[in-house]
Amino acid sequence: MAKTIIATDKAPAAIGTYSQAVKAGDTVYLSGQIGLDPASMQMVEGIDAQIVRVFDNLKAVAEAAGGSLSDTVKLNVYLTDLGNFAKVNEVMARYFSQPYPARAAVGVASLPRGALVEADAVLVLG
Repeated sequence: MAKTIIATDKAPAAIGTYSQAVKAGDTVYLSGQIGLDPASMQMVEGIDAQIVRVFDNLKAVAEAAGGSLSDTVKLNVYLTDLGNFAKVNEVMARYFSQPYPARAAVGVASLPRGALVEADAVLVLG
């Protein structure tokens, strides 16, 4: 099966050896997004702003792939402090509606660029 690389300037450029997303058939695999502002490539300040920026970045990549966050079937969230999980739920409710995607939340020791939160997703289009 052929794969298509997805890229948009509405989300941060890849800062390593990866693509923003890869589409294979009707499935789109979105790489992890952290709270980088796509225009400045600087981390936004604070956990609340980072959570919003992460979901804005995922939304931009999903749209570049021809879909939307409503096409998400699996979401993975990584937090350096699981005490912020309630904040993720609060913000997530602004970007997703029922039925919600499957999700995992994982506590991690650190994330790239000192991020406090990261998320990746799998979409199924069509």
